[in-house]
Amino acid sequence: MYTFSSKLKTFSIILMALGILGIGYGFLTAPKNIEEVETLLAKESSEHGGGHGEAAAAHHEESTALAHHEETSEAHTEEVKAVHSEVIVDNDSVVANNDSVIAKEEITHEIKSEESHETAVAHEVKEDKHDVSHEHDPKAHTEHVLHQLQNKPWSALYVACIFFLLLSMGVLAFYAIQQVAQAGWSPVLFRVMQGITAYLPVGSIIFFILLILCGLHFNHIFVWLGEGVTDPNSPNYDAIIAGKAGYLNFPFWIFRAALFLIGWNLYRHFSRKNCLAQDEANDDLYYKKNFKMSAGFLVFFIVSESIMSWDWIMSFDPHWFSTLFGWYVFASFFVSGITSIALVTIYLKSKGYLEYVNTSHIHDLAKFMFGISIFWTYLWFSQFMLIWYANIPEEVTYFITRIQLYNLPFFGAVVMNFVFPLLILVNTDFKRLNWVIIMAGIVILLGHYVDFFNMIMPGTVGDRWFIGVSEIASILFFLGLFIFVVFTALSKSPLLAKRNPFIEESKHFHY
Repeated sequence: MYTFSSKLKTFSIILMALGILGIGYGFLTAPKNIEEVETLLAKESSEHGGGHGEAAAAHHEESTALAHHEETSEAHTEEVKAVHSEVIVDNDSVVANNDSVIAKEEITHEIKSEESHETAVAHEVKEDKHDVSHEHDPKAHTEHVLHQLQNKPWSALYVACIFFLLLSMGVLAFYAIQQVAQAGWSPVLFRVMQGITAYLPVGSIIFFILLILCGLHFNHIFVWLGEGVTDPNSPNYDAIIAGKAGYLNFPFWIFRAALFLIGWNLYRHFSRKNCLAQDEANDDLYYKKNFKMSAGFLVFFIVSESIMSWDWIMSFDPHWFSTLFGWYVFASFFVSGITSIALVTIYLKSKGYLEYVNTSHIHDLAKFMFGISIFWTYLWFSQFMLIWYANIPEEVTYFITRIQLYNLPFFGAVVMNFVFPLLILVNTDFKRLNWVIIMAGIVILLGHYVDFFNMIMPGTVGDRWFIGVSEIASILFFLGLFIFVVFTALSKSPLLAKRNPFIEESKHFHY
């Protein structure tokens, strides 16, 4: 039996305490009203005077262009009127000449076309006026910045919360796959996997509360939950979001969240219960139950995971969608889950536990870390390349925003999640070295946190992002909670599933 050391327990509690203090500080220092934002913007303007001057110059150029557009439209209108008058003057002569009737009809048609064009130009000028005035509305801009800054601590909390929740889900999916595949190498690691998935109920409760707070308008991180976005009479009306209101509405959205979280936790509870019962059984009845249950769970998981990724992440950008997004999110948290299995296993092994785990088991986990990292990169490139090459405005905007405003984390995630694992883990011998696995694992976990950061932050805080107290504190809190829950669960049951039908094969797994 594993004993949760007092040092590790104290360390986890300190992390949670520091995290709570930092999260509280983030909420307290967020601006409370427009006056605070105006003061902040004035300070930024004075510090970056050049940027303000450039913006003013750009505004002047737009106004000049609009005035020129209006003058061109007026000149064109006068030209049309002149042509119209000329035709009226010459009307009798045109009618008198029977051979010129067709010419008259053609001229009349041309006049009507010119008048229609005049109307279209006038309408376009009117729309341009509206767009420019709306874009440069100081009050609207200040209110937008207020929402972004108020979203920042909420978004930091959300990113860390969903990352650790889905990390434990990645472990649960990996465990279910091992059950269905009847893998012979992994049963000695089952209790490690079950210990990590013990975080799932705790993480689910916190995350569900966070979703409810979003629906109750404690924050503005989900644009489609805003007031009036589906009301045609509201100034906040958004036709695209209104078209999706049958799916993106709070009651249906929170129902789906409850269904998914309950379904995942039920499988986690009963599969662990059956695994523990198998230790005391005289036959393989509980193992067979787990096999059937795992097969059914994987069907439920692959459907719920895709919908979950749309609901909890992609809907931050409700105008954008990608058919690869569900797989992309899955690859990110799946490799994070496998990495956490490797790190916890190495830690327990270093403390004298898991006597049957050898370098071959670590090597296999490292191969999965390497392989899924390559899979994640394939999905990242496929999604990016297809959208970037097609260059459809409503699609490519997603990546333009991230490249322009999140350049370092956007490309940094590729380095941390692909380049680094590729260079380190491609070597077979390195996959058997614990220090290499630990180094690669830490980089992979940080890289996929940054990946979730890139998916969520641009749609909630825009260009108002930076890694500050709120982000670091949220990571510390959930990391401390994760360590506390996982290692407490590991101390509650033996670390070896002794009656698993494949346990002997797993004990003597070498290659």
